[in-house]
Amino acid sequence: MLNRDERKRIWELDFLRGIALILMIIFHFLYDLNEFFHYPVAYYTGVYYYIGKVSVILFMLISGISSSLSRNNLKRGLRLLIIAMGITVVTHLWQAQWGIKFGILHFLGVSIMLYPALARLPSIALPVLGTLVIWAGRFLPEVSFDYLFPLGIKSSNFVSADYYPLIPWLGVFVYGVFLGKVLYKNHKSLLKFRFSPQNPVNYLGAHTLIVYLIHQPLLLLMLNIIFHFL
Repeated sequence: MLNRDERKRIWELDFLRGIALILMIIFHFLYDLNEFFHYPVAYYTGVYYYIGKVSVILFMLISGISSSLSRNNLKRGLRLLIIAMGITVVTHLWQAQWGIKFGILHFLGVSIMLYPALARLPSIALPVLGTLVIWAGRFLPEVSFDYLFPLGIKSSNFVSADYYPLIPWLGVFVYGVFLGKVLYKNHKSLLKFRFSPQNPVNYLGAHTLIVYLIHQPLLLLMLNIIFHFL
């Protein structure tokens, strides 16, 4: 028996969000092995690289779609941005060279707050805008300062362990806004069948933020224990 909140959720979005989270956890596990425990895993190339990128692109697309279903995107975006700033502080205190300055949560927070302006555009204009933003990423200049790093404009010395600037990645979010306006204008699932919302993937997808916040500390703790005994 589904409760009211579960009936209102669009199950396929939770499912895809859960898949994205699982892929991200796998990628971060490989990243941690290489960067913190010096185990030779080439996470930056081949299938491992694409696991990370598919995860991020799914999060951005689904976030754009979900924004078309939310009643208060400014509040949602601001909450994510506040949490992201907390992550910035914690990571810089932990190890400054690994500090996250504009990671996926920063990106999503700002993008969601921009949704009201994007939603006013005609639907046909959104994929054009998204493509232009992605294309603009190829022409960003390298400068001698880092004041514009949220836009993707930075110096060669800029470092952020997790970095997804608005250019070009906002283009992916805009594609999601387009999909939300076109496919989910009735705020209903597109599929006649559904998985139980209690299945593990959907459960993760419905609780993405809390799992995202705790998964890295848990991974590092687990790997510390394993390598300590090995």
